[in-house]
Amino acid sequence: MKTYHHKIGLLIASGFFVMSLSNCTDLDDEVISKPLDNSTSAVGAAPKGDPVPALSSAYARLNDLTDQANVYAMQEHPSDEMMGPTRGTDWDDFGTWRKLHQHSWDPTHNQVIAAWDILTNGVFRATQAIYFADNNAQIRAEGSFLKAFFSYHIVDLYGQLPYANLAKPDEATILTRSQATDTLIKDLNYAIANLAPGSPVNAGKATKAAAEFLLAKVYLNKAVFKQDPTQPAGPYTFAAADMDKVIENCNAIINSGAYQLTTDYFDNFHWENSTRSKELIFVIANQSGSPVGNVQNRYRMTLHYRTNPDGWNGFTTLADFYNSFEQQDDRIGGPYPGVTDKLGLNSGFLVGQQYDSKGAPLTTRNGSPLVFTPTVNIAAAGEPQGIRVIKYLPDPANVGAPGTDYIFFRYADVLLMKAEAILRGGTDPMGATALSLVNELRANRGATALASVDAAALLAERGRELYWEGWRRNDQIRFEKFLDPVDQKPNRSPDHVVVFPLPQKSIDINPAWKQNFGY
Repeated sequence: MKTYHHKIGLLIASGFFVMSLSNCTDLDDEVISKPLDNSTSAVGAAPKGDPVPALSSAYARLNDLTDQANVYAMQEHPSDEMMGPTRGTDWDDFGTWRKLHQHSWDPTHNQVIAAWDILTNGVFRATQAIYFADNNAQIRAEGSFLKAFFSYHIVDLYGQLPYANLAKPDEATILTRSQATDTLIKDLNYAIANLAPGSPVNAGKATKAAAEFLLAKVYLNKAVFKQDPTQPAGPYTFAAADMDKVIENCNAIINSGAYQLTTDYFDNFHWENSTRSKELIFVIANQSGSPVGNVQNRYRMTLHYRTNPDGWNGFTTLADFYNSFEQQDDRIGGPYPGVTDKLGLNSGFLVGQQYDSKGAPLTTRNGSPLVFTPTVNIAAAGEPQGIRVIKYLPDPANVGAPGTDYIFFRYADVLLMKAEAILRGGTDPMGATALSLVNELRANRGATALASVDAAALLAERGRELYWEGWRRNDQIRFEKFLDPVDQKPNRSPDHVVVFPLPQKSIDINPAWKQNFGY
């Protein structure tokens, strides 16, 4: 088993919060709403630097989100679609994966700490790029988008957000979840007004479409983010005006004409997805042989030692989640030309006896048949237990460093966000319904049309379309299903776990931070 840890230190140590923090609530967002004064004569102002490497540094921080741990793990393992079983002594890791799936983390959990460090450092790098950019609208807009991107994950996961104006360090403060949501909206509106139109060709950079996508996501979750922090699990009340904003931003992407659903679902995750897929809105652009955001751990984290490529025999999906698919649904996977005939792997879900590229049955390390079983014990799993998932397809010519673009935002999610917003009371001026949008997607994916769509059906459809892409925890919370019992977590979780705790070390260093409700 391989786990990559990124030791970058506290945001405070990086210089973001060297200054003392206050609990000020009267915030001035001029740091992003208009050009900064070129002068560095202000008392305490940070010195200016070159904005180009600063922006590149902010983009580079995205690469850490491709790790199977930390941010990705915190969005997937607590959900109903992923778990990390312990197999003998392998993958125990002091219970880190079990604690995520069973909602038993605390403020000292290693991944709670590591994800915080990654995301807050991303905010700092993007803030620095904005500050250095002066009147360069392009860099300021890209920096504003990246700042919003990292901030969105902090708001979603942790419910509080550090805020700093490098021109006026004494204005640094801690935003509540509600305040941070307002700041996200301001940042993204600035980005939309100043970024170039998006297309799959320029999906590796911040674009208007990427900012519109993220703004739609913010409005879709606004009821969650604005919820009373002492009642974080809801019930949530979704305002029609917010749902109309979701629809408005989704329609801007749809009407751009730059994106469309792919004919073959798994072409989105092919090693040549930059040319095969028309769904890519925001990605890490990779080159074969030298990817900066390597996708190989997305298949190695789940594959067995004896498969080709060999894996770390780790994560599995849950049987109930697998059973939510129709067998004719393309998204469930199956033989894929250029992969199955060369490696023996199918796309999608791997269940049952596994074979090599010549059709010979594979075995475990002790010689028994390699049969991936629906049943799995998270605390004491056998070597072949658990259904495995191949979302990103290994490149047979370069399994260790494929050129696959790593996906953050995809067009199918635009259709699903719009459908949800309509279902929650929004009005589409284009006349679409939640049912028509869901069935448009299902028809493309080979699934049968639904007769009706309610909240449960839409949550299930989001799972089938976006599984293992890092959205499931967020979705389940919004649909008020995150706390429900699932396989290997038999009891309902306490309400407060819909938000992770702040890392204890951050509170120890700076008492201005107040721990989240329930921890």
